[in-house]
Amino acid sequence: MLKDKDFAQIEKKGITREKIEKNIADFRSGFPAVELARPATAGDGIERLEDARVDELAENFDLVRMKKEVIKFVPASGAASRMFKDVFAWKEKLEAGMEPDKLLEEDKTAALFFGKMRDFAFWDDLALVMDKEDLDADHLLERKDFLPLLDFMLSDHGLEYGSLPKGLLAFHKYGNHARTPVEEHLVEGVHYAGDERGRVRIHFTVSPEHKERFKGLLKKVQPEYEKTYQASFDVSYSVQKPSTDTIAVDLNNEPFREKDGSLLFRPGGHGALIENLNDLEGDLVFIKNIDNVVPDRLKEPTFIYKKVIGGLLSEIQDEIFGWLNLLDKGPLAPEIYREATEFASSKLNLDPRAFDQDPAKGSPQLKKLFNRPIRVCGMVKNEGEPGGGPFWVKDPKTGEVSLQIVESSQINLDDSAQNKIFMASTHFNPVDLVCGIKDYKGKRFDLPGFIDSQTGFISRKSKDGRDLKALELPGLWNGAMAYWNTIFVEVPLATFNPVKTVNDLLRPQHQ
Repeated sequence: MLKDKDFAQIEKKGITREKIEKNIADFRSGFPAVELARPATAGDGIERLEDARVDELAENFDLVRMKKEVIKFVPASGAASRMFKDVFAWKEKLEAGMEPDKLLEEDKTAALFFGKMRDFAFWDDLALVMDKEDLDADHLLERKDFLPLLDFMLSDHGLEYGSLPKGLLAFHKYGNHARTPVEEHLVEGVHYAGDERGRVRIHFTVSPEHKERFKGLLKKVQPEYEKTYQASFDVSYSVQKPSTDTIAVDLNNEPFREKDGSLLFRPGGHGALIENLNDLEGDLVFIKNIDNVVPDRLKEPTFIYKKVIGGLLSEIQDEIFGWLNLLDKGPLAPEIYREATEFASSKLNLDPRAFDQDPAKGSPQLKKLFNRPIRVCGMVKNEGEPGGGPFWVKDPKTGEVSLQIVESSQINLDDSAQNKIFMASTHFNPVDLVCGIKDYKGKRFDLPGFIDSQTGFISRKSKDGRDLKALELPGLWNGAMAYWNTIFVEVPLATFNPVKTVNDLLRPQHQ
């Protein structure tokens, strides 16, 4: 139960009492599993483009971005701790007395890491910081004295890689210098987010404690990139709002309390960033994860297909705006109405059951369905990567189906029929999307109004040795965009090169 003193804490975070009560109700009732109708596949929910069409859309977008406000939105607040999970484990084993040779023999991942350690882009920085303490990194590596190397790599008296976000780590080597993901996103932006004046708008969502580090890096490197690429970078930042945090509960669904009796709140997951996206002033917003970057020699497919999805969104959006302006004049004539519903089903993937056959009744329904935010999402062929996939999902109330990006945690995989559909999925969502966030009158949509609140996620965690339950909001590209108009397009696997573990940086795509 909530106490009087709790409300001062709640109010300070900017959270309403109603939100807290809803959080607790969600813990008690749980979230219903998503009902999959079938996987979205090429030709059935995923558009596969011919080469000529790719060229046309990319070329058209180069004209579009000269006239519209384009923004690159990069969620960059995630810490790199998961990326170095294995490294921390190796450090603990070595500190406990395990012989380096035994570690290399038992763990192929460790053998690869230490065997190729000089190939990491951060090696020179590591050697330099150790040299200042009269330690020779090369010599230590040769004699398999790994502990000092790991210590200086992870700790705050070295590179601090154990606590820094991915965006600030050295990912790629260019001659005698290295680039961070932040810098790679600057270079990317020049090629598809720049306007006619050469201005490139990039927005990073960051953790409050790292915001100044991001600013410091940009202050250091931005002038050189602007000179090299004849561009002007307009970089902005935001942090996840405290008002989007969710309350934690114990295993009895009662508010979890810290040792001092205060409530425990936890970040609401990337779904909370719909609020950050909602604050942006722009026409088209590209969203891409911070760690999905490659060196310059491999960037061309990314440039092309970012323009492709941007060109397709702009083309479809123009058609939607045309229909909305026509619908402003009243119900459509029967023949025109048939054209509009055909467009709705064939281009926007809307279920024909969503609108009435009578133009007088159906026209207002169409107008409401057309006047929504729109997203075009790139989809790559699934090669076993974890994460969300494209599916046709059935609405539990209406029975209508819509295109959604669904995580495995949202599905009841114990249901054999649902499991079969899930396993039949052919594509994967690499978090590669472009969003239209303004309506046909140029007004920003209120994006939180298009969230499916029943697509959150509850997980088991612990704090101070005590079990708790945590609630994540509907994911940014999952339930947070559930009621958007959605188009899926197949894009090459070459556009998807994430870095989830440190050894991913040894893949050819990152060397």
